[in-house]
Amino acid sequence: MITALTSRQKELLRIIYQYIRDTGYPPSFEEMRIGLEVGSNQSIFDLISKLEQHKLIRKKEGSARGLVILPLGYEVLGENHLTPFLGTTTAGLPISPIEIQGEWKSVSGELDRLEGEVFLLKVKGDSMINAGINDGATVLVKTAKEFFSGEIVLADIAGESTIKRFISEDKPPYLYLKPENPKYNIIYFSDEVSLRGKVVSIINGGQMPALI
Repeated sequence: MITALTSRQKELLRIIYQYIRDTGYPPSFEEMRIGLEVGSNQSIFDLISKLEQHKLIRKKEGSARGLVILPLGYEVLGENHLTPFLGTTTAGLPISPIEIQGEWKSVSGELDRLEGEVFLLKVKGDSMINAGINDGATVLVKTAKEFFSGEIVLADIAGESTIKRFISEDKPPYLYLKPENPKYNIIYFSDEVSLRGKVVSIINGGQMPALI
């Protein structure tokens, strides 16, 4: 529960939200100062510190625009989460991801119970159709450090990305990436394979379904 949240703090939170929604990236200190009509960056710094203390936003160190609105911040504003749309990956043979900067989508659902960074990717290919991921679908990905057998993951293979099901067994080949279409071969783990995140929701059109 938020206590001692001033009207000025909430106004700045709203400015941050609207700037991200309208431009695709967080505002700078100068842009927040202009939006709030204050004369110094110190005033903005103090307000941001308070918003961080209330766990409404997070500021990434070393980035002039490194502001992230946290789930509680969206709750206070009564707005849907803004999730970055990073580009295109594949559910076929691995391809280089197409990075799209400055594009965000407003999504509803259960994002408030996710921890870590989340982002959207558009999927090309049909290797995961039996898992409900059709060509042209959008998937919601959460970055992770720990993965469990059977999860659908975003994998990096020698700098190229793909969506597959992660399999871990106690017999050879032990670790591999499994397509959900018999036309495609499994991908065995090597030093060039790494896992970047988990697919937590699939959007084939319309409203985002519940998290998987």
